[in-house]
Amino acid sequence: MNKTELVAALAERADVSKAKATALLEAFQDIVGEELREKREVVLVGFGTFKVKESAARTGRNPSTGAPMQIEAKTTASFKAGKVLNEAVR
Repeated sequence: MNKTELVAALAERADVSKAKATALLEAFQDIVGEELREKREVVLVGFGTFKVKESAARTGRNPSTGAPMQIEAKTTASFKAGKVLNEAVR
């Protein structure tokens, strides 16, 4: 499912226009992004948790040459599915 299909499904289920569904989806994305930028979690009980994960800098190996190389620290967004979502997938 892509964004267009998701918007159409939201509009149908919530009985709103596609424009309103698009606005709501974009607002949700903006809010989650803002919270993650501030290093805060977004918890949707039963559905899942959006949070920020940080990995430390480390030494790795170049797969081509085997030479050691420095891998920089990085921050990434993460999603962990909640119990209800996991059970729906089973």
